[in-house]
Amino acid sequence: MVLQPPIVPQRRLPRFGFHHHTELLNGRLAMLGFIVLLAVEWKLGHGLLVWP
Repeated sequence: MVLQPPIVPQRRLPRFGFHHHTELLNGRLAMLGFIVLLAVEWKLGHGLLVWP
């Protein structure tokens, strides 16, 4: 007869550092920001870094 432990340990996600889920979120936010930048430049008709 094999005894089972009363509590099964749960794996907790790390709170900081380079991890798979944080890198996915960072990449998705970067892609979203790039698309927004392109949309703003298209709407304005010139780049955002143009001096007046």
